[in-house]
Order: sequence, then structure tokens, then C-alpha cells
Amino acid sequence: MAKSNTNGNEAGVTNGCAITPTIHLVLQGKGGVGKTVVAGWLAEFLIHRGQPVHCIDGDPVNRSLAQYKALPVDKLDLVNQDGVVMRSRYDALVDRFVNEEAVFVVDNGATAFLPFWTYVVESNIPAVLREAGRRVYVHIPISGGEMLNDTLLGFKTIAETAAENSLVVWINEYFGPVARDGKTFDQMQVYLDNREKVLTSVGIPQRAPDTFGENIRRMREMKLTFKEAAGMAPGFWLVEKQRLCMVRRELFEQLEQTPFA
Repeated sequence: MAKSNTNGNEAGVTNGCAITPTIHLVLQGKGGVGKTVVAGWLAEFLIHRGQPVHCIDGDPVNRSLAQYKALPVDKLDLVNQDGVVMRSRYDALVDRFVNEEAVFVVDNGATAFLPFWTYVVESNIPAVLREAGRRVYVHIPISGGEMLNDTLLGFKTIAETAAENSLVVWINEYFGPVARDGKTFDQMQVYLDNREKVLTSVGIPQRAPDTFGENIRRMREMKLTFKEAAGMAPGFWLVEKQRLCMVRRELFEQLEQTPFA
């Protein structure tokens, strides 16, 4: 499904080249579908590429990304004393986007999905950021199994008001194949109706649950990066580290082909 993309210095790469400030928003309306996994793996890849990454945990309920000690994560305080999400507090975050020469990865929680996306749309935040010389990518996990319908709805909600070539779809088959009625995502009507909005896709393929799946699950529960789990972190056998290195290599090879690499 991925469109052909030019890999190069367009997004500001390493080796002494200037970095183009970029904002990566990880969004989905369904909880537990891999938003934090996508945010964490994306951040680790960008750090590996030498980019100055700032991570933002925007989940007002579950601060999952902030639990990754190896990643540079700031918590976004959105909820007032009455437990209400205050959308005006996103204003300060947008100021950071505009004023800091950095690459941001924002993990937005499911409970804040609609407040955040309506804020983005009604205030035309992508246009504000583009005018400030910032690039914006919206990363949307699409999960298989019982979560498929909900994640397709989340994709549709975002795509209907997104800019062209701004969406990065993550096909997450950890919970099962991303397919319905014999059709893969790129054959589904919801994609065909919005394909001009999709820049590229990244695959998280389904793997043997008792080996690869178990190793990834434990790595996630321990809030470890690939580098930590495959390195000196305790709790993983040599072969388990080898599997995680394989997953990391295949993922990074895909991400190397994206415009923001």
C-alpha cells in the first residue's frame, strides 16, 4: 500500500545537515491499539538517525510513554481540578512546536483524541505550523482482530479533515490480520475514499505469538526500547534479543524509506 517516497535530506537528516523541525502526532480514538508502541518505536528510530527528538506524553489518563526512561519525554498537563480536558492548554504546546528547533513525537491518549483533533481542525494548526516552516505528520495505527472496526473509524475521522499526503498509516497485525471480507486495508473503501491523504504506510506484521509476540509483549510491559532490551537489560535470553534485533531491523528498514527519515 505504501506509495513510493523519496528518501534523502528532505526532512532534515543527519551527517551535519540542518534539521527541519517536524511534528509527529500519533492519534487514534481507540485505546490499546498500539499508539504508545508506535510513538516509542518512531522516537527510537528518529533518535537513531541523530535527530533532536522531544517526546510529549499527551495522555491525561495513562502516562505510558513517560514510563520509557530511555526516551526524552515531557508530560502534557491537560486536565483541570475537575477532571476536564482543557483544550486551551494545547496552545503552549503549539508554541513549543513553533519556537524550538526540534523533532517532536506526540503520543495523544484515546481519551483526549476528539478534544485534540477538534482543536487541531478548528484552529487550523497544520497551516499555522506550515507557515512557521514546520512539517506535520499524523501517524494512525490500524489494528487487526476485534479492534479493526474501531481503528478504521478513527482513521476515517482524521482523514476526512486531514491535509493531503499528511497521514502515515501503521498496519499493526499484532492482534490479528488487518483485513475484512477478504480485503486488505488498501482495498477497503475507507482507504480508497481518502487515499490522497495517505503519505505512506508502515507494517507491524503478525509474528509467532509464543516467541516474537511474547518477547515484544515483555519488552513493552518493561517499558524498554529495542536498544535496551537487545542490549544490557536483564530478563532476555540471547535468542530473545536476537528476535528483537530482527524486528528492529525490519522496522527501521521500512522507516528509512519514509520522507521524514
